[in-house]
Amino acid sequence: MQHGFNAYASAARANQSVVSPRELEASLLIKAAVRLQAISDDWSLADRDLDDALNYNRKLWTLLVSAVVAEDNPLPIGIKTNILSLANFIFNQTFRISASPAPEGLRVLVGINRDIAAGLRNR
Repeated sequence: MQHGFNAYASAARANQSVVSPRELEASLLIKAAVRLQAISDDWSLADRDLDDALNYNRKLWTLLVSAVVAEDNPLPIGIKTNILSLANFIFNQTFRISASPAPEGLRVLVGINRDIAAGLRNR
């Protein structure tokens, strides 16, 4: 996980002059949402792409959680708690979809990713 966090942090630093960290996070959430939406819209892709799309989304949320719980993160405790609760839901939903694949479950993840991305972009 540390390697993934380092890659994320490195990408954020490299793009800092062009893209803010919030915009980078929003873009990655949208990328995950688009992948999940494509599978939800065309369930025939599920056999080939579902596991990769779920893993990408889970890893992304793992990185977001790592950033939120970092000691130097200035977010208020209430917001941190809400993000951690949401991430817990995401992880549980991902497990449920993996155990019993259905497009409806993906729509929940897509909606959350899009809503969080929109919030990051509007700050």
